[in-house]
Amino acid sequence: MTDNRVLRQFLELMSASGISHLPTVTLPKRAAAPAKLLAARLKGTAPSAPQSPSRKSGSQIPLMSPDRLAPNSAERPEILESTHLLLEQTFRTEEQKTEGLSKLAEAVSVCKRCAELADTRRQTVFGVGNPDAEIMFIGEAPGADEDRQGEPFVGAAGKLMDKIIAACGLKREEIYICNILRCRPPGNRNPHPQEAANCREFLDGQIKIIAPKHIVAWGTVAAQNLLGETRPVGRLRGQFLQHGDARVMCTYHPSYLLRNESAKKLVWEDMKLFMKELGTDLG
Repeated sequence: MTDNRVLRQFLELMSASGISHLPTVTLPKRAAAPAKLLAARLKGTAPSAPQSPSRKSGSQIPLMSPDRLAPNSAERPEILESTHLLLEQTFRTEEQKTEGLSKLAEAVSVCKRCAELADTRRQTVFGVGNPDAEIMFIGEAPGADEDRQGEPFVGAAGKLMDKIIAACGLKREEIYICNILRCRPPGNRNPHPQEAANCREFLDGQIKIIAPKHIVAWGTVAAQNLLGETRPVGRLRGQFLQHGDARVMCTYHPSYLLRNESAKKLVWEDMKLFMKELGTDLG
């Protein structure tokens, strides 16, 4: 009788909640819960269910701190000792920054964390420009021309970037330019998540040494990896974001503009906003 009364109370509670039809479901005996417990859970008085154990008996899923993860959840490798020692230093003068970047570039040149990239590259593409720049441009990865010349943004997209720089009243040599990756992905594909994670310490090193006040992230790959974002560049552009001490503007990659002429207007709007932040009104 007790079980029938509990069941009846349970059904009355379900009816009061507006549930008029219950589907028929066959559950394994060990998964079934007593009606009394179900009723209590609907009232919100039952204790919450225990967390499921991990698949391996007696083990727990490790929790990783955010600084050990790339924005795409790929795990970053242990930082190189040479990089660690280098970044403990203070870089104040242009000479100190030049020397620091040179040492970091040496570590990049022998890096083979990404086996596919190391096997297919002609050379690494570290970065170029003013080591004491207030403005840093960050793209996604070297292309065929960059892989051949060892310098970022020298192909067709680079020539378009040069036009954008000139239209802003800037000079390329005033800016420091680099990429999320320092090796060309085969076929110019997008960087894989683990590749971006493997290369992140070098990007962080360049940013720390140069200490730019302003960063332009060109394209979704650059914006998401730099900022730990999941939103596409179309939703990140037209505003300023923050990375450390630097103000960040996200906009479309020049290679995208070569395929989508109409996006040039949007990039120009972004660059006008960017230059206004720097104190220059482009009209």
